[in-house]
Amino acid sequence: MSDVIDQKGKLGAGARAFVSAPGQMLIDGQWVGSESGRTITVTDPATGLPVTTVPAGTAGDVDRAVKAARRAFEGSWAAVRPVQRERLLLKLADLLEQHADEFAELETIDNGKLLMMARHGDLNIAIDSLRYMAGWATKIEGTTINPSFAYIPDMQFTSQTLREPVGVVGQIIPWNFPLVMAVWKIAPAIAAGCTVVLKPAEDTPLTALRLGQLICEAGFPDGVVNIVTGDAEPGAALVDHPGVDKIAFTGSTEVGQIIQRRAADSMKRISLELGGKSPVVILKDADIGMAVQGAAQAVFFNHGQVCTAGSRLFVERPIYDAVMEGLAQVAEGFTLGSGFDPSAQMGPLVSAKQRERVQGFLDLGQEQGGRLIAGGKAVDGAGFFFRPAVFADVRPDMTIYREEIFGPVLAATPFDDLEAATAMANDSSYGLGASVWTNNLSLANRMVRKLKAGTVWVNCHNLLDPAVPFGGYKMSGYGRELGHVARDLYTESKSVTIALG
Repeated sequence: MSDVIDQKGKLGAGARAFVSAPGQMLIDGQWVGSESGRTITVTDPATGLPVTTVPAGTAGDVDRAVKAARRAFEGSWAAVRPVQRERLLLKLADLLEQHADEFAELETIDNGKLLMMARHGDLNIAIDSLRYMAGWATKIEGTTINPSFAYIPDMQFTSQTLREPVGVVGQIIPWNFPLVMAVWKIAPAIAAGCTVVLKPAEDTPLTALRLGQLICEAGFPDGVVNIVTGDAEPGAALVDHPGVDKIAFTGSTEVGQIIQRRAADSMKRISLELGGKSPVVILKDADIGMAVQGAAQAVFFNHGQVCTAGSRLFVERPIYDAVMEGLAQVAEGFTLGSGFDPSAQMGPLVSAKQRERVQGFLDLGQEQGGRLIAGGKAVDGAGFFFRPAVFADVRPDMTIYREEIFGPVLAATPFDDLEAATAMANDSSYGLGASVWTNNLSLANRMVRKLKAGTVWVNCHNLLDPAVPFGGYKMSGYGRELGHVARDLYTESKSVTIALG
């Protein structure tokens, strides 16, 4: 490891200053360590070298954070008017925009993603999402109803509904889009008037903590947003804590199922954005070049570490060979390297553990008869790099066809008619995303209505906007983030009836 270059030297002054000091958690407006004194080392995925440390939060730390959030929710925060919540979120967006280059660098050294993608993808989405959700703070509305109560004929009544904040929210986010996920959780909760305890992923806590500093700078009252870092312990403590009214989780289906079971004891409100095994369906009339590039980006974007990754590919048989040849060329042509290297087209996977997981799926795919036509091996040397892989002629009984890999591995299968394509695309326990590639608008609309997925793209994939709801069918979870429906995740509806005499 002596020849491996520590990438902290590539950081700008702001990011370098942030990682030079051990990280601390945000609880009740104060920056503190864990009550246990333990820390977790944050590792650069491109080098395997340590970047900094953050506290290993405990159940006791979560208890302190939840109590702070409860005090704020029932105290000063309750008196903050909607327009003030809107202004706080807009101020936070302005601060994030001012520090966008710094955040992009932190995301790259923490997660491994390409610097340009972090700066022009993740940061723009996070900033736009803050501003979009800020606007909803002043637009949370109820309804008025003229009830009949026919069994009380001699009296008049009026009824209305109120939307009220659900309360203290525990939020648990994954490591693939650390900053974006933090914003997607925090912004609608604040707009609705809730208070928050956020648990970032163990592997990628840096941008969430830096965002916490901006939250303090923006003037959020103490206890409104709390951030507790650590491994599984603080996440489990959040789910179990009696002072938490709702859990919002993004992550694997397996963990989501555990949360659902544990939350049942206290009937906590929950919203779950879980795994996916998203189909990409290419019809024979599609532009082959466009479809090849689209299918490649669908699965290889962010190194395949995307819940909506188009990891199952179905191609109509007349163009199957041409599409597979094109995808093999794309996969073999990727330049792997550090996210700070402007020539790199794909960075490392997030951790050694994740690389081992992906390698395990790839080995199993070959053992079960998959035809590997491109890539598919870990890269020797420092960092957690893995060459993108393309499997052809994958059968529905293969593990790589059915299970979420969360890495740059594509499983492709030919089909002969639309009915077969639809059946195969829907033959999954997941239902998060899907895409259809065709120049026939009628066929596209028929496929859109038949696919069982929360988002269906036509001639594109993995496009997200703050105004467009996002969430899944089946084992991909329930609840919708983004769009106006995100308000409903963080509010309760109260019915009020008044006798008029």
